[in-house]
Amino acid sequence: MLVVGGGGRGRGRALQGALREAVRAGRLGAGTQLPSSRELAADLGVSRGLVTDAYAQLTAEGYLTSRQGAGTWVAHTRQEAGQRPAAVFAADDRGGPDDLRPGLPDLALFPRAAWSAAHRRVMTSLPHRAFGYPDPRGLPELRAALAALLGRRRGVAADPDQVMVTAGVAQAHTLIGLVLHARGQRATAVEDPGSPEHTALLAATGLTAVPVPVDAEGLSVTALAATGVRSAVVTPCHQFPSGVAYSAARRAALAGWARDCGGVVVEDDYDGDFRYDRQPVGALQGLAPGHVVYTGSASKSLAPGLRLGWLVGPPDLVAEAAERKRTMDLGHSVIEQAVLADFLASGAYDRQLRRCQRLYRARRDALVAALAEHAPGAEVSGIAAGLHAIVSLPDRYGPEPRFLAAAARAGVAVRPLSDYLAGPSRGGDDGGRVRLVVGYAHLTPEAIARAVRLLVHRPAAGRRT
Repeated sequence: MLVVGGGGRGRGRALQGALREAVRAGRLGAGTQLPSSRELAADLGVSRGLVTDAYAQLTAEGYLTSRQGAGTWVAHTRQEAGQRPAAVFAADDRGGPDDLRPGLPDLALFPRAAWSAAHRRVMTSLPHRAFGYPDPRGLPELRAALAALLGRRRGVAADPDQVMVTAGVAQAHTLIGLVLHARGQRATAVEDPGSPEHTALLAATGLTAVPVPVDAEGLSVTALAATGVRSAVVTPCHQFPSGVAYSAARRAALAGWARDCGGVVVEDDYDGDFRYDRQPVGALQGLAPGHVVYTGSASKSLAPGLRLGWLVGPPDLVAEAAERKRTMDLGHSVIEQAVLADFLASGAYDRQLRRCQRLYRARRDALVAALAEHAPGAEVSGIAAGLHAIVSLPDRYGPEPRFLAAAARAGVAVRPLSDYLAGPSRGGDDGGRVRLVVGYAHLTPEAIARAVRLLVHRPAAGRRT
């Protein structure tokens, strides 16, 4: 039973939260058809618009699915009753033909032939002893190859002993969170707007996320200092989701803050290799190697399913993280580590980056062209780097909840910028201009044009009259 109380905005948030939790807990199982907005509004004694907005928001988040004339259903990507929350265990449902959500590379670009060749070389050359329990820090040859790669491409200052191989950035952040918690920290700053994954991973290690505003130059160091925390998770080379590259002054101020308070900055370089207007901005870690822990992965350049990532940090923190990884999983797959080391040494990884860079830039251009054709007046920002852009649509497309409902009816999956905000505008409650975080890397130029056309050209697209 859903109980919704409070005023207008409060009721909307309460209904969204109740539905979201019912899906997560399995009380609303995958494939369950929900009542029509009219029926549910009558049952709850609320306005139909409030229910419509709630359905639209949860459809945009992936909890529900909706088709014109077919009703609203619980999405099959969520967990069944009795399982752990889908945010932890559900398979990634992104990547459909009309899916504009961010965060996914083109999985078809995975270099199968080159990876298979490296795999064959590794399997014929690895000594028998290599198949024993590995060093939890990672294979020495891979740590050396990563230190060289990151120093050359990202300006990271590190010896191989400061490099640790992880199962992606998620595990790197989990390990760092556990270390910080063991050192007595209970809160860590995160960017606002920022990645919800950062907050979730910190919570899993016992740390509370403290949102700190991001402006045109990056995270506000003044606001950061006012929080009293001694650690922060940031995306300085291409802030997620705004697309801002931290200014030189802001990077220096952040490094200075960490030195002054003896703090730790966790740098998430989630797509730093992809810059389209000039050379990629170097890592923040190079400014303060003793206070910045650099994290990255092969998820965007190769494939997230490989679960290959790394962290680079001060020796004491790496040693503590390695001890936690030892008890967590006894170390990463030896074969996959050896294949990646071979892939790096042979030059295949650099060739893969150049290939992705060329194709992703063309897809970014296709997105800009499609918006110019189908949504005149749309503003696009954050396009100098990365795999997503911020799209601000003209006022005629608002308000946001109505636009998202129309997008769902059109079968287009999209995420609003408000989803990434910690403040009162989270979830689109402010009813202002429609601002979207649009991913394009996983779609062909033709698919991008189609998705944009569907997104903005439907009669019920929420335009004001």
